[in-house]
Amino acid sequence: MTTYAIANLQVAEYHPDIAEYIERIQGTLDPFNGRFLVHGVQHEVLEGSWPGGVVVIEFPSLVDAHGWYDSPAYREILHLRTDHIPGDVILVEGVSEGYDPAKTAAAIRTANEGTSGQE
Repeated sequence: MTTYAIANLQVAEYHPDIAEYIERIQGTLDPFNGRFLVHGVQHEVLEGSWPGGVVVIEFPSLVDAHGWYDSPAYREILHLRTDHIPGDVILVEGVSEGYDPAKTAAAIRTANEGTSGQE
């Protein structure tokens, strides 16, 4: 299942380590077939609050995403970002081809029949 590494990174002052991290990250992604989908672009907040920047990296699987994040090559450069840019990073699997949200809604209704409105 395709997996995405999603980061919400806070705005930070420039530091040379950040440029080095960005220079070197692709080399850590390549062995795991990771590729940037979103990086270094403006975003528009439609609901809630999302300060900072958004990064989305795609991997073929959760195993590949973990392999990248836990790899010695990535661990070697990770501090170059985390020492200067606070943020949150998650891994999330995508949905399968042909995903139908109506089926998910039906499953939720079925699982909760008889509980709606009861205290």
